[in-house]
Amino acid sequence: MITNIEDLRILAKKRVPRMFYDYADSGSWTESTYRANQSDFQKILLRQRVAIDLASRSTRTHMAGQKVAMPVAIAPTGLTGMQHADGEILAARAAKRFGIPFTLSTMSICSIEDVAEATGGHPFWFQLYVMRDRSFVERLIDRARAAGCSALVLTLDLQISGQRHKDLKNGLSAPPKITLRNILNIASKPRWLLGMAGTPRRTLGNIFGHVQGVEELGSLAEWTARQFDPCLSWDDVAWIKRKWGGKLILKGIQDVEDARLAVNAGADAIIVSNHGGRQLDGAPSSIACLPAIVDAVGAQIEVHMDGGIRSGQDVLKAIALGAKGAYIGRAMLYGLGAGGEAGVFQALQILHKELDLTMAFCGATSIAAVDKRVISQLA
Repeated sequence: MITNIEDLRILAKKRVPRMFYDYADSGSWTESTYRANQSDFQKILLRQRVAIDLASRSTRTHMAGQKVAMPVAIAPTGLTGMQHADGEILAARAAKRFGIPFTLSTMSICSIEDVAEATGGHPFWFQLYVMRDRSFVERLIDRARAAGCSALVLTLDLQISGQRHKDLKNGLSAPPKITLRNILNIASKPRWLLGMAGTPRRTLGNIFGHVQGVEELGSLAEWTARQFDPCLSWDDVAWIKRKWGGKLILKGIQDVEDARLAVNAGADAIIVSNHGGRQLDGAPSSIACLPAIVDAVGAQIEVHMDGGIRSGQDVLKAIALGAKGAYIGRAMLYGLGAGGEAGVFQALQILHKELDLTMAFCGATSIAAVDKRVISQLA
């Protein structure tokens, strides 16, 4: 019986090939920041209240001007369609049904157009990486606009890639390379194998077929390896804002000074995030960075957070410390790997129930009523 996100993780580990499970469930170097993202939530104690009328409660609110059933969005995660066949489509459908935003990664298996068609034009968010090939970036922005995306999420903390030992040892690739080790592991995952056999989507759908000279998997791997732009600057952020023209959310903010620069750049929201502990190992957790950033810029810009969310209680703690929304990446991937679209929807149901109950125990009946008063102690 599945009752929490950890149950979904255990099931996903059984059903997803090792290289793709490890890709989702790992960090860089020693993984200390990856672990801190989750463990630091446990250090925050809640304040229980009693004898309050809790008959009418609502978790509804807004994120980046969009109505949401709870203050949660699905984070952009690369290679989602390798956790489960057509993974991005399935996760987007689940998010649509539940009433929260879905964010599609540039490095997705299903393309922008795939997701737009599968969700019937329902607006979703698109996450953008800045590549050296600026004409490709421009085309991605145009494609996102044509697909009806209602916000652009610009990731700032992947100019260069952190060293992720598990990915290196597994020889991560999409589709997986044909090696004896991979064949034996994949053969032990019949549900995954059957699903992948039934879909044509097995490589990076936003790139393959959209870049001149990238016509097969070898050239695709070479192109992506050299395309992340180490020269990304705030001038590029301003250029992207002008090119996009809509809601712009900046992801990867961990420092108060950078948060102030994001405000100056005219962003509509920022996401306090350390890329799930997959970039700078030894950095503080996202939840540890959140209060200072909220204090510095929370009155000027909408602050969201990402990293370590595994329960509705974690969501409540983030909101109490000033976030206007929290993002789930791994919690969604566990649900997807465990049970496809139904698994993602179940993950959202679990988070929502935990959020609703915890909010009630803390004496709040709406998200607007959740603030630092529900916190008993900060480590």
